[in-house]
Amino acid sequence: MTRIDAEPLHSLRERTSEKWRTHPDDVLPLTVAEMDFPLAPPISAALHAAVERSDTGYVYTSLAVATAFAGFARDRWGWEVDPNRVTSTADVSLGIVEVLRQVTRPGDGVIITPPVYPPFFELAPEASARIVEVPLLGGIDDGWRLDLDGIDAAFAAGARAMVLCNPHNPVGLCHAADDLRTLADIAQRHGATIVSDEIHNALLREGAAYSPFLSVSDAAREVGVAVTSASKAFNVAGLKCALVITASDRGDAVRAAFPVEVQWRTGLFGEIASIAAFSAGGAWLDGVRETLDANAALLGELLAQKLPGVRYRIPDATYLAWLDLSALGWGDDPAAHALEHAKVALANGPEFGAEQGRGHARLNFGTSPEIIREAIDRLAALAAGSALVE
Repeated sequence: MTRIDAEPLHSLRERTSEKWRTHPDDVLPLTVAEMDFPLAPPISAALHAAVERSDTGYVYTSLAVATAFAGFARDRWGWEVDPNRVTSTADVSLGIVEVLRQVTRPGDGVIITPPVYPPFFELAPEASARIVEVPLLGGIDDGWRLDLDGIDAAFAAGARAMVLCNPHNPVGLCHAADDLRTLADIAQRHGATIVSDEIHNALLREGAAYSPFLSVSDAAREVGVAVTSASKAFNVAGLKCALVITASDRGDAVRAAFPVEVQWRTGLFGEIASIAAFSAGGAWLDGVRETLDANAALLGELLAQKLPGVRYRIPDATYLAWLDLSALGWGDDPAAHALEHAKVALANGPEFGAEQGRGHARLNFGTSPEIIREAIDRLAALAAGSALVE
């Protein structure tokens, strides 16, 4: 395995994505969930070839990318995906909304489990449903898990669906297979649907166990719809391709009811990049995962040395660190304080859940060790009372 190194800061600042254009050049951006590595060579080659043949039209079918993903899922996790039970669309959030539109009616409750990816708070309202919060149990010290009793009670009170995050952003939790089986049984008992966002599934820490929701039981296949993408693991979010996956007649009926435009919104470049990623990007991905594992450990060492009051748990998956900065006294939104005074941009903790995110921030360590060190040095200097900007 060849380790993949992040690009140098001067090259990264030439990028035009949100991560690199939101803040001025004196800020280190560790916010948006995109990585700082060079594109996987098979993806780059496939995109260049498409440009050379002027292949820039509409997507024809989901079958090619679905078949590529099925092979990837089988090789990586032993998950058997039927390519004929996959519909592509533009991105995971759009896929979740379209599923919710099919399985809920206006005003129905949709369960989410904060702290969780901030757009989850908007997806149910976009589908004319309402949010029901059932926060995760546990915390940084002992880890997190689903509040299965709370979810059961929320379904009993009338919620009709749940958006599961597996692996869970921002805490990096891979939900235990037994918990997922229990969740499926609960949903089946209440006639509810589990929409499982599995976008971070390929970014596993060495030794971590990820269980695709649709793989854990017959009940999960009956009540579940999975939505995933190559976008996080292979850094191709801007190309727009995600997959909505089902494994039962009930799930198939959800996809069959989608408006035709759901698939047509898939980006052809996204499909081309995803096929290359799933078919030929494995070696690159493993090299990136090796770097991320080293970065996660480095972050822990630096925090212990320079910011011992900050609490952090190495995630099972993702390249995202959920940090409890409460001990520093930087207020409910420490990310705002860090940006203003240390020129380090972190993701705003309360946006992941007003209560659960208070005093927290999310840090993206999908970058170089040099940038991580510089960021922690700046935060440590601020904590010591020598802010860069007063």
